[in-house]
Order: sequence, then C-alpha cells, then structure tokens
Amino acid sequence: MKKRLVYGYSPQLALCGADAPLPPIETWPNQHRGYEIKIEQPEFTSVCPKTKLPDFGTLTLVYFPDRLCLELKSFKYYLLGYRNMGIFYENAVNRILDDVVAAVKPRWAVLEGAFTTRGGMRSTITARHPRTRR
Repeated sequence: MKKRLVYGYSPQLALCGADAPLPPIETWPNQHRGYEIKIEQPEFTSVCPKTKLPDFGTLTLVYFPDRLCLELKSFKYYLLGYRNMGIFYENAVNRILDDVVAAVKPRWAVLEGAFTTRGGMRSTITARHPRTRR
C-alpha cells in the first residue's frame, strides 16, 4: 500500500513573511501636483511557504503622490528582500502596498501582481489604497 502525502495549511503557514524584516523604503519630496506615477517590476520573485518553490511575477504600482515620491533604488532593494522569503503572493502584494502607503502616504495607490502560470493556473492579485469594503 502506497503512502499518500497530505499537504495541509495552518495559520502559521498563512502568516509567513507577514513581519519579516525588509530594507527601508526611502522617499523624496514631490515638487509637482496632479499626476500619477507608474512603476513596473517584471522580475519579482518570492518563495511559496508551502511548496518552497519560487514564485515569479510582474508587479505594477500606480500611485498618485501627495508630498512624497518613492525613491526607486530603495524600492528595488526593498523588493529584492522578498527573493528568498516564504510568503504567499496574495500576502506579498498586500504587504508591499501597505509598506508603500506607510512610506509615501499617496492620495491613492493600486498594486497589481501578475504571477506566472503554475499547474495550468495563473493568478493576478490587485490591492488598492484606500481600502474599501464590499
């Protein structure tokens, strides 16, 4: 009789990466008003905490700056902090947006994570600030 492997989820697994330390996101003063900024990172990587396999995706951040703008080099190093982190990509997208909002305090922001196909399925996660309830 063959042994069947059972992969279960736990609350601890779902929280992986939630409070892992990451490099700081730096900002600089915005000198203009009334415009949007779009940043694309086509090489985002993290690790699935369940399977330990890498996740690959494209992140697209669009935000309406108020007094501050993201400093791109620090944002790049911040995102590189996810490279070996075990975190579900749904959680990664929401944490990244929360950290960007805390640093920049934009009027609004949208972060989309479009992840590559795995097992015949493809996921796109979109998080928005301000958050709205449905």
